[in-house]
Amino acid sequence: MLNYKHLHYFWVVAQEGSITRAAERLGVAVQTISGQLSLLERQLGKALFNSQGRGLVLSDAGRLALGYADQIFQLGDALSEAVRNSDSESTLRLRAGITDGIPKLLAYRLLSSVTSMPVDIRLVCDEGEFETLLADLALHRLDVVLTDRAAPVGGNLKVFSTRLGDFATGLFAIPELVDRYAPGFPNSLDGAPMLLPTRHNALRGRIDRWLESIGIRPKIVGEFEDSALLNTFGRGGLGIFPAPLVLADQIEASFNARPLGAMEAVSEQIYAISNERRIRHPAIEVLCAASPLSAATPGV
Repeated sequence: MLNYKHLHYFWVVAQEGSITRAAERLGVAVQTISGQLSLLERQLGKALFNSQGRGLVLSDAGRLALGYADQIFQLGDALSEAVRNSDSESTLRLRAGITDGIPKLLAYRLLSSVTSMPVDIRLVCDEGEFETLLADLALHRLDVVLTDRAAPVGGNLKVFSTRLGDFATGLFAIPELVDRYAPGFPNSLDGAPMLLPTRHNALRGRIDRWLESIGIRPKIVGEFEDSALLNTFGRGGLGIFPAPLVLADQIEASFNARPLGAMEAVSEQIYAISNERRIRHPAIEVLCAASPLSAATPGV
């Protein structure tokens, strides 16, 4: 089994670039660090450092080991903080994962129901790709994942998807583009500059089908995994972009963009994925109860 004290010595030496400076930082003898570093290298079967002048540089194996060591000791710090904070029984913590493609203003609107609870609550929000967040949920690093699709069905992992809402989606643009393309909408979109989510986003397929149904081919000038980045490019006037119509006031205030028109039968669907069919976390209960569409379905 890996000796984490040896790994910690290696980690500090890698940061300091010198066994002598590492010994001063840790308050131990140079011989102690040197000996335990040799034991770690012997256990791993690879040299972790190469000599360079009076200092040390990481070998290829050392760089690989450092990446893992960074994660290990960051998790250790997170563990310490979590245990310290667990003494506060009056604070409720909700660890929410939010997929990149969900509009951030919509995530805020959904999670604001939680922040209005009559208890002290701390939201811890992570953003990432669907598969990564689902894995974190399975490892109980997250309490809930907000995403644009239900969890896939089948497999060994038991998670449950609760549909939070179906938000009608329209096209938005800065005032100059609205004035140019509003007359004759939606036919005016033929050849118009458009910013869209990537094909990883469930909304993209619905938009593509709508464009195909009306026989329109816009000029797609950008595709974005992250909805916030898409909106930022839209604010810069680089193209027309989709967003939930319910957020029209916030989008105008934040991105100087107005609705150009609605897309019939195109909506942003939001799901909350949790580990439990019967949700027991009070903050997730509030989140789901705030939506008239709440209904749990099993998934992987």
